[in-house]
Amino acid sequence: MLKVNLDDTIAAISTPVGSGGISIVRISGSEAIEIANKLFIPRKGKPLAERKSHTISYGNLVYKGEVCDEVLVSLMRAPNTYTREDVVEINCHGGIRAVTAVLEAVLKSGARLAEPGEFTKRAFLNGRLDLTQAEAVIDIINAKTDKSREAALKRLDGRLCRKIKALREDILTMIAHIEAAIDYPEHDDETMTYSMIADGVHRVSGAVQGLIDGADIGRIYNEGIKTVILGRPNVGKSSLLNAVIDEERAIVTDIPGTTRDVLEELINIGGIPLKLIDTAGIRDTDNAIEKIGVEKSRKLAEEADLVLLMLDGSRKMTDEDRELISLSENKKRIILINKTDLEQNIALDEISTLDPIFVSVKTDMGIEQLYDRIKEMFLKGDIAENDEALISNERNKNSLYKAKLHLDNVLETVNNRMPEDFISMDLTQAYESLGEITGESLEEDIIDKIFSEFCLGK
Repeated sequence: MLKVNLDDTIAAISTPVGSGGISIVRISGSEAIEIANKLFIPRKGKPLAERKSHTISYGNLVYKGEVCDEVLVSLMRAPNTYTREDVVEINCHGGIRAVTAVLEAVLKSGARLAEPGEFTKRAFLNGRLDLTQAEAVIDIINAKTDKSREAALKRLDGRLCRKIKALREDILTMIAHIEAAIDYPEHDDETMTYSMIADGVHRVSGAVQGLIDGADIGRIYNEGIKTVILGRPNVGKSSLLNAVIDEERAIVTDIPGTTRDVLEELINIGGIPLKLIDTAGIRDTDNAIEKIGVEKSRKLAEEADLVLLMLDGSRKMTDEDRELISLSENKKRIILINKTDLEQNIALDEISTLDPIFVSVKTDMGIEQLYDRIKEMFLKGDIAENDEALISNERNKNSLYKAKLHLDNVLETVNNRMPEDFISMDLTQAYESLGEITGESLEEDIIDKIFSEFCLGK
């Protein structure tokens, strides 16, 4: 269990800092109501401490005789709160000075400033959320598209948690059967034991593999597709960026080498966030600054999830074009033949096997076909249709891989009719690996790191 003092009371600003209609200071802990009661003067009626749970009261927040602000105070008594502790939320006027004055009054009255993610950490430690649901909270906050938000909401509702718990129960049943067979060999039918374990492991392993298969889709929904526009100078890379974001973000000229730095934009294609990166045109150059941009383009292409390789249809293929085709051949890529509104001079026999898309960035021809190709490449089959992208980060994916490895080891042990002790050890390891996902068997420092990435006040 994490070494966290749940006896103290924490407070933080739970709304973005800056000018706005309303700001909220959240207080959670055993003294939350007592602290708020000392500061809040209702316009009429009972003191805050005597009021019912889940009510809102209007009045002034006063510290040492001075009014900090006119406020609405929400009172929520444990255990029916976000943290399962007493929670008070003070709704004050938006603006840095107003909300800071309220927070300072709360801290001087006995609360301490919450750490990033500490409210959600308390919800986790108090059993209201498991780790998959806690991580879903930050995914909802950071969601870039409706699909990423919907997938996170399903995790928050406990869908992933229920799947993992069911798989762990199946494994636990198998472990119990093995342990009984070891302890009471006179009652054990070895053939039946191996057969039963093999059937159970095949079932659990298939479900784990299904979650792994959906993990890349979940990551794409959550993080976006890192997409690099690649090509030699003046093929239309910056024009493509401007076309898809529908604004003049990149400078477009006929002068080679205009784009010397990296431009990055986020767009939404069918619910998929696309991190679109316009790079410097790749060519041999003596310009020191342009040379740096070219090298950066090559590196980005190696790291990209998707390469959009642009060729100029109005010109003949060059050795630089061929080098870029070779550079990107082991990546997911889409070949775009641009400037199809002009007379075509490109040798089609060299690129016909690459399944290119013919576009004219100038007239928007082929842009919708590009969008459809991207969706086909990254949203395939039942995973996309059934929206089963429940795994959204590398931590959970790695835990699934470890569980799958141990389950595969069990099947090998069964096939080789090795001692049942080996089966029990691998099943236990698979059980622990799945428990890392929900937080039931995860080390303290890793959990701390997860919550440290939350925003302050959540």
